[in-house]
Amino acid sequence: MPESARWKLSVMMFLEFFIWGAWFPLIFGYLESLGFNADWQQPLILGAFNMAAVTALFFFTQFADRHFAAERFVAFSHLIGGLAIMSVPFIAALEVTVETRFWLFFAAMLLHSLFYVPTISITNSIAFTHVADPQRDFGLVRLWGTIGWIAASWPFVFILADWTKIPSLPWLSDRGWTTWGTDVTQWLGTVLGTSKQGAELRQATGYTFLTAGIASLILAAFSLMLPHTPPKPAEQAGGERLAWLQALKYLRIPAFLLLFVLTFFDAAVHQTYFFWAGRYLEQAVGIPGNWVMPVMSVGQIAEILTMAILGWTLKRLGWRWTMTLGILGHALRFTAFALWPYPAVAIAANLLHGICYAFFFATVYIFVDHYFPKDARSSAQGLFNLLILGVGPFIGNFAAARLGEAYKLPEKLGTLEYDFRHMLLWPAGIAFTAALTLALFFRPPQSEVNRPA
Repeated sequence: MPESARWKLSVMMFLEFFIWGAWFPLIFGYLESLGFNADWQQPLILGAFNMAAVTALFFFTQFADRHFAAERFVAFSHLIGGLAIMSVPFIAALEVTVETRFWLFFAAMLLHSLFYVPTISITNSIAFTHVADPQRDFGLVRLWGTIGWIAASWPFVFILADWTKIPSLPWLSDRGWTTWGTDVTQWLGTVLGTSKQGAELRQATGYTFLTAGIASLILAAFSLMLPHTPPKPAEQAGGERLAWLQALKYLRIPAFLLLFVLTFFDAAVHQTYFFWAGRYLEQAVGIPGNWVMPVMSVGQIAEILTMAILGWTLKRLGWRWTMTLGILGHALRFTAFALWPYPAVAIAANLLHGICYAFFFATVYIFVDHYFPKDARSSAQGLFNLLILGVGPFIGNFAAARLGEAYKLPEKLGTLEYDFRHMLLWPAGIAFTAALTLALFFRPPQSEVNRPA
């Protein structure tokens, strides 16, 4: 693969996941601050992404594959999606009724998601098409997507700082270099340790959507520089459209059905983490608002390291115990959050994100690729993706919101608005139950399965 193609594909992946990583971690508390109710308004806005994942599976991605050059579709999608998500903070500032603001907000997020979500698959397709050896090169290119997600969190340490309480940056002028360096170090320490609070912090959270929109527009322009990836001919189109129905037949096999059901629960629990993590870190642990995203991003750093040892782990532990550990990662993280609300514990527990993702979700994808017949693998991957990006998180949004209503404190205790201790034991319990079920009852086939009749 030419070096120029490698860096273009790497930049593409970096920006693709920078966009998602910029707005996603803090949106949950932001919606609450706008007065949207937890019964259906917050979950429906969050569910826009999951509804788009379903649409992408059944229509959008195949339509784009067959009718557009991939790089041009990515450019057009990020132009529309970027403008849509940039409108979100302006909608939030409108002096209208909460109901009117909700529908406008929901429309903007749905429009963004409908154009953004298909590009996740299509950027993968572009990369697979142009790397010389997919098994050797794709992981190195895709790694830049995770780096992009991590990088998206760090500018907000400064963006969400309370600049009204921070003195001006000292200039060198007639100071000696040593004195000036000390002054700048002290100034930087003040910036890093001075976060906006309360309503000001929530209002400034709108900058996450602007940042995501700007990155999306940059990717729209950059996509025109990507290697040309022509549309694929629509051969056997009817069969491909119904391929997912054929994949459903494999759920007659007990091991696949059990894994399918447990993937739904794990995806819902995974979404519950994102739903509450930001507010938990800020309210229960005392993490400053401008540091919430970087603290959450240590999970993606751990993900990189865990993915590096996934092959070794699968060889040593096998499918059943590797995936069991992945689900147990959620259980341990929620248990630590509930019982020990301290900064060091919270940061350490976030490192479990790597185990949660690599040992379960990534392993599920590898498992499907290993056991399903070659002509059914893509459709089977789509079915599991439907749970991981679509149905599981969608239901998880509603469940997490209702859980919050059940454990909302009648009167605010200091910074606490929720009884996190008891609330977070629920997803921990669900994850423990799912892990135990997998450990006791999951038995993978001995070899690739045959097509069911």
